[in-house]
Amino acid sequence: MNKKVQIVIIGGGPAGLAAALAAKKNGVNDILILERDNILGGILNQCIHNGFGLHTFKEELTGPEYAGRYIDMVLEEKIPYKLDTMVIDINKDKEVTYINKEDGLQTIQAEAVILAMGCRERPRGALNIPGYRPAGIYTAGTAQRLMNIEGHMVGRKVVILGSGDIGLIMARRMTLEGAKVEVVAELMPYSGGLKRNIVQCLDDYGIPLKLSHTVIGIEGKDHVEGITIAEVDANRKPIPGTEEHYEADTLLLSCGLIPENELTKGIGAGMNPVTNGPLVNDKLETDADGVFACGNVLHVHDLVDYVSEEATLAGANAAAYVLGGAGKEGRRVKITCDNGVRYTVPQTLDITNMNDKVVVRFRVADVYKDRSICVYYDDEKVSSVKKRVLAPGEMEQVILKKESFDKYPDVTNIRICTEE
Repeated sequence: MNKKVQIVIIGGGPAGLAAALAAKKNGVNDILILERDNILGGILNQCIHNGFGLHTFKEELTGPEYAGRYIDMVLEEKIPYKLDTMVIDINKDKEVTYINKEDGLQTIQAEAVILAMGCRERPRGALNIPGYRPAGIYTAGTAQRLMNIEGHMVGRKVVILGSGDIGLIMARRMTLEGAKVEVVAELMPYSGGLKRNIVQCLDDYGIPLKLSHTVIGIEGKDHVEGITIAEVDANRKPIPGTEEHYEADTLLLSCGLIPENELTKGIGAGMNPVTNGPLVNDKLETDADGVFACGNVLHVHDLVDYVSEEATLAGANAAAYVLGGAGKEGRRVKITCDNGVRYTVPQTLDITNMNDKVVVRFRVADVYKDRSICVYYDDEKVSSVKKRVLAPGEMEQVILKKESFDKYPDVTNIRICTEE
């Protein structure tokens, strides 16, 4: 054991930076950020489009500008960080083992750990697409990095599978660079991206979005030469006779994001099978004592502003834990979901020691129109908010106020659902 640090933060993206600043603001000076890339800022460095920061900074910024604001604040606070550093293990005793060129293999004893590793893209191998394995197939994020950071044009005739936000943004990006985006095919009957991205990235450029469609064939042995898509039925199986062929030299995959949680599982933290992230309480603390999680490693967000807000909470709570101000465990109540709500974050709430208000974020399972988001304390409905449209691509939230439990001191379950 080489060193002791009060709070170790795994990841120097928007979540890790915001968590570090919050921990410092709340009285902890001994902080270390470990980042595997050669710069701070995470995925935002390759997101050169605008639309970031409207909630956090009340102005519209590009991804690098948003990251730059947080990097500047971290440098101003003189919070230590290590780049090109890969964390390879965290154990239950909060011993963090990492490796880099300068230090070699090192182990740090942390008093608290904040997980902020972000997420990765679902690769082709997980999609079972038939055909050869030619050059010209990229995940949307890889193509984004190659174009925006490394300056490589990845293709000229493009088909995109999946309508996640990165795929939608890359449809516009490639069009602006002179490529022809033939079609965006989406397996589900709804888009996985934000409505504003569908409008600004597809509709504005006349790029067709075909829902309930998937790729059934990739032609070309050395390089992609053509892509065949087909409509799918209710069981997501291709419908014979609906095939459409496109001449293409590039296939981009935007088929979902997976939280980077190998380290989390190694600690023994409980995992949520829906989000693929850890189970957390209202302090964003996992089942592993003193280990907190925030950002896309916890659940995939739609707005980076929400990542920063969540990470600020995790950083403040980690600081309270380290300084001994977390308090004794109070009465913990489960937060459950059903009837169209897929999951909630957090999954439990300490109604004795909770903050004045707790934000519960969630996503719905399908596109719903004219439904209400309802909150029940046991069997009693305590709130209902009418929504014109609910969609899986848009994160929703409800706010639970501490004072609301004054009337329900014996509540055993909080349930969030949709109702017609």
